[in-house]
Amino acid sequence: MGMAAADLQFHVLAVDDSLIDRKLIESLFRSSSCQVTTVDSGSKALEFLGLQEEHDDQNHPNQPCVSPSNQQEVEVNLIITDYCMPGMTGYDLLKKIKESSSLRNIPVVIMSSENVPSRITRCLEEGAEEFFLKPVRLSDVNKLKSHMMKTKCKNNKQQQPEIIVTQEKQESIDIAHVVLPEG
Repeated sequence: MGMAAADLQFHVLAVDDSLIDRKLIESLFRSSSCQVTTVDSGSKALEFLGLQEEHDDQNHPNQPCVSPSNQQEVEVNLIITDYCMPGMTGYDLLKKIKESSSLRNIPVVIMSSENVPSRITRCLEEGAEEFFLKPVRLSDVNKLKSHMMKTKCKNNKQQQPEIIVTQEKQESIDIAHVVLPEG
């Protein structure tokens, strides 16, 4: 039963260059029984997710490249990212996630302390699930449960057809053994 409880826990990746905002997001999601991983930049988020930009190797020649196989080791059910960060913005991170065939189904939420309608529209059109104004509140976090449930349901649906096929094959094998005598 320990596995069932673990399966119900959501994993959130929080991306913000502000330590205070990362701690706030972490606290809010943990109070909602979520596992939280925090990083301070878009490039670290991509690295955690198993993606790394090609030009990063030139900037950090001694850092090992993240292999694509690391991608599926950690299931992330939601990414919440600040819009304004040095280097890669939250919008840039959103675009990279939505361009990735293996990550595009992870819901992404953008947050910002600036209420700029054109920025909000652009993020939502690019595929963000929500755009929150800072400070993020517990009521905002509660709105995200339905988005996180979608990723759990998709993962379960992807696994179910394999189980059904296996059961159907087993039933066919059982019927064949009953109908056709061995020998």
